[in-house]
Amino acid sequence: MTFRASILTLYPDMFPGSLGKSLAGRALERGDWAYETVPIRDFGEGKHANVDDTPAGGGAGMVLRADVLGQVIDAASPSQDTRPRLLMSPRGKPLTQTRVREFATGEGVVIVCGRFEGVDQRVIDARNLEEVSIGDYILSGGEVAATVLLDAIIRLLPGVMGNEMSGTHESFENDLLEHPHYTRPAVWEGHEIPEVLTSGNHKKIAEWQRKQSEALTKARRPDLIAKRRTTLDKD
Repeated sequence: MTFRASILTLYPDMFPGSLGKSLAGRALERGDWAYETVPIRDFGEGKHANVDDTPAGGGAGMVLRADVLGQVIDAASPSQDTRPRLLMSPRGKPLTQTRVREFATGEGVVIVCGRFEGVDQRVIDARNLEEVSIGDYILSGGEVAATVLLDAIIRLLPGVMGNEMSGTHESFENDLLEHPHYTRPAVWEGHEIPEVLTSGNHKKIAEWQRKQSEALTKARRPDLIAKRRTTLDKD
């Protein structure tokens, strides 16, 4: 089954962008995933193809119109389409590796790339858009966020990564940050690879990696440590 992404955007020429390179690009060539861009401007109103208007109640900026965006969503995702409809938005739920894995096991996603001040709330409610955030900061539009989301998903699709273990030994997979990595040369500017990693003792190596992950997570992401403890307590 090919994973299908429909990207609703005012700037279709921004895709595939980086998704056409490296792992994602090779997967696209093989047909592991496919995408289409649906230009929002094609559904604009009047001779100027208007897609936005001033916010009700006043305020700065413009808002994407519900009538225009509703038509775009209906065209890209008819009622029988079971793919989740996503809106890239800084007010959405933070994207997690768990949610990425859920997306990767499905048929695909429909992604609305917002612009301006946002999207009319009525179309969010009426078309059941799931708002997704990639971080606590503001971008010029949802296209970059959509690229981030798709990159995270595509690398988890079957056959995309050469070493399937790569997807299970990474940051966030177990609510821990990934341990440090080393490779040749054995000594660089007086710094040596930790001896345990060249010992050949796989049990000790695994223990060292776990302790390093726990220490890094505790220092940099104490919120993940708290989450991990809560999960273990429930189990």
